[in-house]
Amino acid sequence: MIWTDDPTRLMLVAALGAGYGLACLLPYLRHRRKRQAALRAKAEAAAAPGWIVAYASQTGNAEALAQQTLATLRLAGIAAQLSELSELDADDLRRAERILFLVSTYGEGDAPDAAAAFAGRLMTTELPLAHLHYAVLALGDSAYARFCGFGRALDAWLAARGAHSLFPRIEVDRSADAAVALWRQQLSHLAGTSDAPDWSAPAFADWTLRARTELNSGSAGAPLYHLELAPPGGVLPDWQSGDLVQIAAPAEPSRPREYSIASIPADGAVQLLVRLHSHDDGSHGVASGWLTRQAEPGGTVRLRLRQHRRFRLEDNARRPLILIGNGSGIAGLRGHLRARALAGQGRNWLLFGERNSAHDFHYRDELEALHRAGRLELDLAWSRDGGAARYVQDLLPARADKLRAWVDDGAAIYVCGSLEGMAAGVDQALETILGSVRLAGLAAEKRYQRDVY
Repeated sequence: MIWTDDPTRLMLVAALGAGYGLACLLPYLRHRRKRQAALRAKAEAAAAPGWIVAYASQTGNAEALAQQTLATLRLAGIAAQLSELSELDADDLRRAERILFLVSTYGEGDAPDAAAAFAGRLMTTELPLAHLHYAVLALGDSAYARFCGFGRALDAWLAARGAHSLFPRIEVDRSADAAVALWRQQLSHLAGTSDAPDWSAPAFADWTLRARTELNSGSAGAPLYHLELAPPGGVLPDWQSGDLVQIAAPAEPSRPREYSIASIPADGAVQLLVRLHSHDDGSHGVASGWLTRQAEPGGTVRLRLRQHRRFRLEDNARRPLILIGNGSGIAGLRGHLRARALAGQGRNWLLFGERNSAHDFHYRDELEALHRAGRLELDLAWSRDGGAARYVQDLLPARADKLRAWVDDGAAIYVCGSLEGMAAGVDQALETILGSVRLAGLAAEKRYQRDVY
């Protein structure tokens, strides 16, 4: 190209150069503005200590109560921040004047998944908190020996750090209304208002037990039943895969039992998978015995649906999905698979374990049809059939490279099934394959979700 002193050409070159420079500068300026805004927000927050409502929920109860707590404070004109416990750091605790903790307990006294990072990062330190005033609502199940174990440990740690309790710890056994009412009463006193939002949960309704089918006849394990329930008036409420139902058995209506929903609204019914629980004296579990032995098809079952935000797909709906579970845990995983099939999303991998292939391959036809259609990768472990991979966690080491590749490709991991044995074994195998830092990162991103019991 031969350059000349043509003014028009020189102006064009200058304009192009200026345009290029502006195109390069604009992203920098936008990034700088965002950074400055974030720094200002952090400085403002640091200059104005306030209230934090912190929750750690395994199945969603603590989160729902935390949202109601936040609404009560805001109604009273109190500025408050809602935060999952794992998101809080030492600076948050130093800055806040008051923190209301609503926390569940996982298994025998452990921190729930949403609190594990907080417990490991902060509850092992000597952080001074003499300025802090706090309250603890501890949710648990008295069937466990270490009832409300994590809530009690959190309360003790805060007190040992010099923090001041606003009122004695309140413990909730299986969402007991009286304990929740006491928390609400104390909260209204703190906020200076009695005009609090309605905290009542959705009412139980009489659903019809439309069908009940034993899935594992001949199994060495306890009987397992597929139940289908239709709503009053035939109008299905909305729910998402991962959600739960609460069943109020007639013999103990004040202590509802929770079950994973194995269906989606497009199936036309709430479908459950219920294993008959038997005690040493030969008696049956209150809820499982009633649902599988006493309730008659065509009769009524009192239930209500409950959101389970920690096990819904939500932001993971478009990701590849790794589903891991055992036994009746296939219920929650099946709900996700049915939602994925309806949405036409075929990047799914199920790793499942049970006793015998001949008797305990629940929903075999359905799962094998998805596999043949190329919409489900399927790996199975049978504890009574021999072989190296006896349990579902045993499947993982041999598939470590594949697992890492799926996670690298953005996959989310959902685990559903028994707390004892399976959940801990799967967690350990995943930590070995992915590393503890990466697994914790997946949990923080909500790409590692568990519904275990």
